[in-house]
Amino acid sequence: MKVDRRAGEAEDEVEAAAKRRRLVAEPVSSPAPGLVVRTGERGGVARRGRRRRVQADAAAAPVQRLFQACRHVFRGPGTVPGPDHVRLLRALLDRMGPEDVGLSPDLRFFRSTDAAAHQQGTPTVTHTTMYKCPNFSMVILFLPRNAVIPLHNHPGMTVFSKLLLGKMHIKSYDWAAADPHQLPDPSSTTTSSSSSSCSCCSSSSSDDTNQLRLAELVVDDVFTAPCDTSVLYPTTGGNMHRFTAVEPCAIIDVLGPPYSMEEDRDCTYYADIPYANHHQHPTAHGVGGGLTGGVEQDEDLRRLAWLKEIDMPTAELKMCSVLYGGPPISDK
Repeated sequence: MKVDRRAGEAEDEVEAAAKRRRLVAEPVSSPAPGLVVRTGERGGVARRGRRRRVQADAAAAPVQRLFQACRHVFRGPGTVPGPDHVRLLRALLDRMGPEDVGLSPDLRFFRSTDAAAHQQGTPTVTHTTMYKCPNFSMVILFLPRNAVIPLHNHPGMTVFSKLLLGKMHIKSYDWAAADPHQLPDPSSTTTSSSSSSCSCCSSSSSDDTNQLRLAELVVDDVFTAPCDTSVLYPTTGGNMHRFTAVEPCAIIDVLGPPYSMEEDRDCTYYADIPYANHHQHPTAHGVGGGLTGGVEQDEDLRRLAWLKEIDMPTAELKMCSVLYGGPPISDK
């Protein structure tokens, strides 16, 4: 794999910072196992111990290198990684495989091809936290076949996602450039058997209509591991997305900063409504820098949808948490 030179330089910088941090955090009076301390020499650590430390740094587990890079990149709320830092985290995640977090495609979870046929109720999404602090979090999501994480947002966050195993359909949106405060006239709503039967599409009250906001499709595709790391930003890259497991899958998410109700970064869920259901909305003309008509306009309009905030869709989403059991992460 060709590694971006600037990403490699940034990775070297992160490792050097991690070494300096360890020298400060670990006093000589309490050496790590394996270090040889000579008495009578002002508490100095023998050279053999130093060589072992250098070798340990070079062979650090991928999850440890990822942690060190995240600590270097994410400096708190409001931090949006620059291009060099994005390349760094992408390069580290792109090189990671399921074995780096203790997973294998031979595990029963990933071999249960017919599990959905015998499954009762909503498939359960399993969540494990590898590491979490106020600046960032590292998590792994396990989705059985047909499991769904409904359309949701990431307020003020940058998120790196790496599909480790399986096959997943991802659909994502960003808010459209059109004026979000111009709202459709409820009487102009197209009614049909499909839309009138859906409560989220109903235009029976102005309150329902006033909750709609125009969004533009960013991704609507199926991804199969191994594949490149995707990145979403606070306002671009598909900040609102939905995951649907085509096959049992596992995905690493790095979120900076993490969700926090106390800091007004709670997760919001949405229903997406076809643009045609409110096709006479006053912002319909001129979305995306002006539409010129014909095939190009039709294609642009097909990428638009109305999003409406909804409560957590418990009929679609069932989650449980488990303790992380992969390679350990040291925050020293």
